[in-house]
Amino acid sequence: MARFTVVTLGMVALLALALIVGAPFSVLALLYITVVTFFMDKLTALAAPDHPGAEFPAGNGLSVTLGVVHFPLLFGGVWAIGASDLAVLDKVFIFFALSLFLGQVSNSNAHELIHRSARPLHRLGVAVYSSILFGFHASAHVRVHHIYAATPRDPNSARLGQGFYRFAARAWIGALRQGYRAEATFRKGRGIHPYAIYGAYAACSLAIASVLAGWAGVGTLLGLSLYAQLQLLLSDYVQHYGLQRVKAAPNKWEPVGPKHSWNSPHGFSSALMLNAPRHSDHHAHPNRPYPGLELDRGDMPILPHPLPVMAVLALSPPLWRKVMDPRAKKWTS
Repeated sequence: MARFTVVTLGMVALLALALIVGAPFSVLALLYITVVTFFMDKLTALAAPDHPGAEFPAGNGLSVTLGVVHFPLLFGGVWAIGASDLAVLDKVFIFFALSLFLGQVSNSNAHELIHRSARPLHRLGVAVYSSILFGFHASAHVRVHHIYAATPRDPNSARLGQGFYRFAARAWIGALRQGYRAEATFRKGRGIHPYAIYGAYAACSLAIASVLAGWAGVGTLLGLSLYAQLQLLLSDYVQHYGLQRVKAAPNKWEPVGPKHSWNSPHGFSSALMLNAPRHSDHHAHPNRPYPGLELDRGDMPILPHPLPVMAVLALSPPLWRKVMDPRAKKWTS
């Protein structure tokens, strides 16, 4: 747990100092989650063991901590960017550093929380997603993606040859619609539809931003949310690109297995994202806490570079296809 704690809370500390002081911490926060992460992933000595074993604790303490500090960081960022007297360049650095934190750390932690069976933990994950106007992901991810991943019925699984920009629009709208229908079917009219709760949380988030910094605050929250959601979509795109389950019968596919998700063994970025790049094992064991997720380099598709690097690569579809299409075909032939 020490690796996850030091790496994630180091970013939290830099962001907090950036919001209060500005330079040099605004620059350091951005460098930490980009340049430092890139070079630290090159150090194999920091790589986590492929099979960590059962001795790891559940990691609830760190997840709750990250979930709670998400809110002062998010709304502190809204105020710092939208209403403070920090220098313009500081605000630019804070915007990108905070957006990357929301997309890579807060997103990964909220993803962890919505898979927990304990109701308070699940609700905290929902609140985190809703605060960046993406609450419906809590329904779509669990009730659609985990059932239909690597099949044509999953809007968040990219087909071979599909560019990211075409994928993103389909994935966002598809998840919104299918998540709603899945919840309606699951609940059969019982209780409040979760989408009403997501909408209420989102309205509260926008209201807080307005109180803190007026229309500039609302615009800042929208910008931060858009950037964070883009990173989540990039993560989905990269981690399932071109991988398909075999159809066993009409509307029925083979069980999801190790070969249906792309994985990354890189230690520092994996610690920053709470082992989210160990995606195959997560799909096989959705309720397994992040410290215990395993990696099998022989049976699981492995990305050629860390997940954040691959996300940047995906922004150039021709380059992405040149790198990934031959690799994907090996796992689908």
